[in-house]
Amino acid sequence: MPTTTATATAGDEGTNEGEIALAGARLVLDPTGALWWPAERALLVADLHLEKGSAFAARGVPLPPYDSRATLSLLELVVARWNPRTIIALGDSFHDRGGAGRLGEEERASLASLARGRDMVWIAGNHDPEPMPGLAGMHAGELRIGPLTLRHEPAGPLPAMGDGRQAAPGEVAGHFHPVARLVLRGRSLRRRCFATDGRRLVMPALGAYAGGLNIRDAALAGLFGGDFDAHVVGAARTYRIAHHACLPDR
Repeated sequence: MPTTTATATAGDEGTNEGEIALAGARLVLDPTGALWWPAERALLVADLHLEKGSAFAARGVPLPPYDSRATLSLLELVVARWNPRTIIALGDSFHDRGGAGRLGEEERASLASLARGRDMVWIAGNHDPEPMPGLAGMHAGELRIGPLTLRHEPAGPLPAMGDGRQAAPGEVAGHFHPVARLVLRGRSLRRRCFATDGRRLVMPALGAYAGGLNIRDAALAGLFGGDFDAHVVGAARTYRIAHHACLPDR
């Protein structure tokens, strides 16, 4: 993975590798695709899409039924790394409304263990808009904590006020599953990434079967209305690359 970085975005000066500043909040981009907020001891994850495999199997599409186990193992790893006080899942935690009911005993035990001794917050997504039965924690449409607004789907491009000022930044969302396409040593790579312009952040999907949307796609790039960066997920760190240095899908 290349180590070149884009020019720092507004509000990002002075951050360490793997850190960004968003509306005054210092955030750490974990290479799993999770987001660590040290000041709140909060771990944010997006688009787990648990039980996607079983949802597809019910429609006759034979996918290996191990996606929930793989996704929760990744979540366990990042929880062990940061020991959060709060875990916030930014929607589409389950692939459909019946997903929680299809969880196996091992996966239920994993979720119960993750929730033990900490707060769990489940933000509503378009795949799972209602609270799931049997899950520990609280359910919310969106959440405002300090300078940040946490929701599933971005609210659209940040508009300018009538006097030309920009609307308040600080949104963290998921939904789009951003990925960046790069060419490295003649090989085309497609990797999950965080997308941010220093005012808002769109998180990658953590789910094993979640898929992704190229950051050059108009639906995603249009959220920023200008320059923004892809923080591409690598094995042990993230790599900041200007969005225009990434390639569109063919």
